[in-house]
Amino acid sequence: MDRLSEIRERFADSPFHTAFVGARLERVAPDEADVSLDVEPHHLNLSGTLHGGMIATLADSATGLAYRTGLDEGASALTSSLAVTFLRPGGIGVVTARGRVVKRGSRFGYAEADVVDADGTLLARATATFTVLAAASDADQ
Repeated sequence: MDRLSEIRERFADSPFHTAFVGARLERVAPDEADVSLDVEPHHLNLSGTLHGGMIATLADSATGLAYRTGLDEGASALTSSLAVTFLRPGGIGVVTARGRVVKRGSRFGYAEADVVDADGTLLARATATFTVLAAASDADQ
């Protein structure tokens, strides 16, 4: 199975992303991933706007999936930091995080995501760093 198909399958099988959050993997390509959410009332904060934690979750998912597209077989990447700058409040409707890899390394990586509403209005920009874990060798097992 190729890497992009594997990512699509893993996302579809993720109860966190699909059942709990309600997110969709809209697009995955080398070094890019778009994750969307149909914002519903239970995604809103006490002020009636899209909860910042939901925006951060979408951004983390989009950057992490984008980074995953270029990993060696058996390797993984863990988010080591995620910073989100909130620029506008979101509301009911579709919101999409568009993740892209900026720097890929053998032990460290960096990616960014723009989170936009259905009109393309920028709601937030996120930056993420990743710690890359090499595939376990037979000697490690």
